[in-house]
Amino acid sequence: MTDREPQGQLLDGRYLVGPRVARGGMASVHEAVDQRLHRTVAVKIMHPGLGDDGDFAARFVREARAAARLSHPNIVAVYDQGDDDGTLFLAMELVTGHTLRDTVTKEAPMPPARALALLEPVVSALAAAHRAGIIHRDVKPENVLIADDGRVKVADFGLAKAIGTDTQHTATGGVLIGTVSYLAPELVSEGTSDARADVYAVGVVLYELLTGSKPHEGDTPIQVAYKHVHEDVPAPSLRVPGIPAYVDALVARATARDRTQRPADAGVLLRHVHRVSNALAAGVSEDVELTQDLTPLLAAVAAAGVDTDEPPAADQHRLGDTSPEVWEPEELADLAALGVLPGSAGDTEATTVVAPGGRSVAAPARPDAARPTSPHPGGSAAHPARRRRWRGPVALLLALLLAAGVGLGAWWFGWARYTTVPTVLGQTETSAVAELEEAGFEVDLADGVYSESVDRGDVVSSSPGPGDRVLPGETVTLVLSLGVEKYPVPALEGLTEGEARDALEQVSLEVGRVKEKFSETVESGRVIRHDPGEGRQLRPGSAVDLVVSKGRKPINVGDWVGEDADRAQAVLERKGLVVDRAQEQFDDTVPEGAVIAQTPQSGTLFRGDTVTLVVSLGPELVEVPNVRAQGVESARQELEALGFVVQTVNASGYLGLGFVFSQDPGGGQSVPRGSTITLSII
Repeated sequence: MTDREPQGQLLDGRYLVGPRVARGGMASVHEAVDQRLHRTVAVKIMHPGLGDDGDFAARFVREARAAARLSHPNIVAVYDQGDDDGTLFLAMELVTGHTLRDTVTKEAPMPPARALALLEPVVSALAAAHRAGIIHRDVKPENVLIADDGRVKVADFGLAKAIGTDTQHTATGGVLIGTVSYLAPELVSEGTSDARADVYAVGVVLYELLTGSKPHEGDTPIQVAYKHVHEDVPAPSLRVPGIPAYVDALVARATARDRTQRPADAGVLLRHVHRVSNALAAGVSEDVELTQDLTPLLAAVAAAGVDTDEPPAADQHRLGDTSPEVWEPEELADLAALGVLPGSAGDTEATTVVAPGGRSVAAPARPDAARPTSPHPGGSAAHPARRRRWRGPVALLLALLLAAGVGLGAWWFGWARYTTVPTVLGQTETSAVAELEEAGFEVDLADGVYSESVDRGDVVSSSPGPGDRVLPGETVTLVLSLGVEKYPVPALEGLTEGEARDALEQVSLEVGRVKEKFSETVESGRVIRHDPGEGRQLRPGSAVDLVVSKGRKPINVGDWVGEDADRAQAVLERKGLVVDRAQEQFDDTVPEGAVIAQTPQSGTLFRGDTVTLVVSLGPELVEVPNVRAQGVESARQELEALGFVVQTVNASGYLGLGFVFSQDPGGGQSVPRGSTITLSII
């Protein structure tokens, strides 16, 4: 691909590239016309520097095919992918509207309810992708499109990646794919990602919607990336007072630097979003239980401390050891799960805990650690050995009680109060609803989806999914199968070819072969019939053959003058013409029964039109009068008056009297007008 503007190119012999509508670091997006289906699409064309790399091109093709498997109302559909002489491109659904970035610019900071209403379809789209085993890797406001009718759609799944263990997140040459403001810490520090990287990016977007600014900013991308690794996303309420604590907790949960503290995928995050949205809709300003549920474990541990600043190195000691006690996040999580926290018993000083990213958190010191020694002889200072004897068991008892309390609380809040979502996949709607309601859940039905493997009306998926542990009474959303995706062939008779193409496109069908045929009843250019016929159920992309009218068939009249009128009539009537031969006349040159003249004289007519024939009666006959014994001049005048030609000859034995002795033809005979009558004169 060259660096020239691709507008006007015909990609893959199908997509006529139009004006550019967007440009990014990796590709430009153009409006285009799919000349095969006669529809407007968006074509994303990769920049030349990326498309020239063979490994990148192969990965791009593989990823585009994976993205095309996604079918969700909040995901921009991918129609096609191709390589036109080195030009890598994606053909996608064209969404007319604006981006979430435009909304952030105009509305942020916005109320939490508005922010979550915009974010919910984004998380729903990502949840569908994660269920299909695909991560987006570039979630940001610029990749969220808002149509003019309000529909929210996530774009750029063409750059997605199939989820795998330690999925590499770099392109050829070590270039990090993604936008630095929304990169999860592990992408910066390790270069790997999973579905939780998308969750982190969603959390950053939510922060931006709530506050109108990004959580981490710097003069260079490196500075921003460093902050993602080493600094927590601040609570939105610090910038915009009045935001409920449970909304802060949702942001903190999604953007936890330790990815094990984040929701496992967008499906889990979607449930959290629904809970927070419901609380906001109910006007709840404070919900301690919801806040505790959403607060990341490490953040909750840090909040329990009295000092979040790292103490001087000289004060960090344990049992006389002057070196600081440092706990890694994995150790801290294990200890917290058992109900034992560093510094909970036996220590006289605060213990430094290293939270994700290196931030140190001081655990609380024992209350009596800073108590001054007693100056009296009976005080504790005078009997240190005795204090040690009873302090140890008491401290141990307190530690055990604390551990039991924390463990019980962790067991209750982390496991016991939750219940398992039963498996209802493949069940009918009635059966699934009954089982879920019996288990104590509310049931909601989402828009159905087409399925090749699940019967119509049966459950395709549920959210939360089978086996997930959630609070009793939560809503389980079921997606029912619409069966195999098929569309009925619409009625096309009488439509123009263009109208027929549009009608088929609206139901995801295509025009197949187009055959033209004359029709006496259907106007030229309109559909006479189609195959398959109206109402036939077809799969998307199936072809419908059309028979289009060429109009009425012209009929050649021909020249029938001088021909037998009966034969002319038979031939013309076989062609579908009407013959009028009412006109007949004598003709001295045209034989009787032959055509003297016709209207029209030649050319073409259409079925049902009339041809007028003038048929000859032959020569007109005149009766010859008897002129014998008349004077020759008198006889001549009488015969010539009737149109005869008179010829005289002297009879045998001519006497010179001047009378007619005989005539030929004789009197009383009928002969054609103009015939010669011979008179014999005596």
